[in-house]
Amino acid sequence: MHHFISMMFSLLVFTGLQVSVESAGRRLERSSNRHYISELTVSNGGSWGSWGQIEMCPDRTYAAGFSLKVEKLSFGFWDNTALNGIRLHCVSLFKDSNLYDEEGSAIHSAIGSWGEWTETKWCPSGFLTAFQLRVESYQGFEDDTAANNIRFNCSEGTLLLGDGTDRGEWGDWSPLCKGRGMCGIRTLIEESQGIGDDTALNDARMFCCD
Repeated sequence: MHHFISMMFSLLVFTGLQVSVESAGRRLERSSNRHYISELTVSNGGSWGSWGQIEMCPDRTYAAGFSLKVEKLSFGFWDNTALNGIRLHCVSLFKDSNLYDEEGSAIHSAIGSWGEWTETKWCPSGFLTAFQLRVESYQGFEDDTAANNIRFNCSEGTLLLGDGTDRGEWGDWSPLCKGRGMCGIRTLIEESQGIGDDTALNDARMFCCD
């Protein structure tokens, strides 16, 4: 009898722990159905590729930092793609950077196949509220790279420059967020062209939440 009670108690404890872990996991899941109040676009994005899915920060979190997937430029007959991906790093209103789980709360839409992820750039306080793309225009018979870099404005005024490459020109800033800050992203990615000219990331859109 005592052995049976001990077994039942252990099972209850295990079940409770499992529920707790699963609940915590759900709190960190991307919130694909989260409502946004504004969509930010820029006018100079490239036109090649297909739009990926909209990806949203978990509920009650906002983007306070970002990192980039970048293929460094090589010269000669090399096919460069430059900017391949953008991650938004989402935190709560009561964020503590010392406790932040970078991988658990990072979101991205479609990404290209080339390059490496850069270190995360953080707003000193507040959240990301506007962005600007550096894009190389169509190069004809020469190598095309499309989007090369991005920079963001933080709600308290800090400007964060990405560790992208330097081809092309900076376009106009997007509008400012309506709401607290950015909470979602969508990217336009050209898939591998095989023997053709690859460009990877061409354009991006950001979403803002209350």
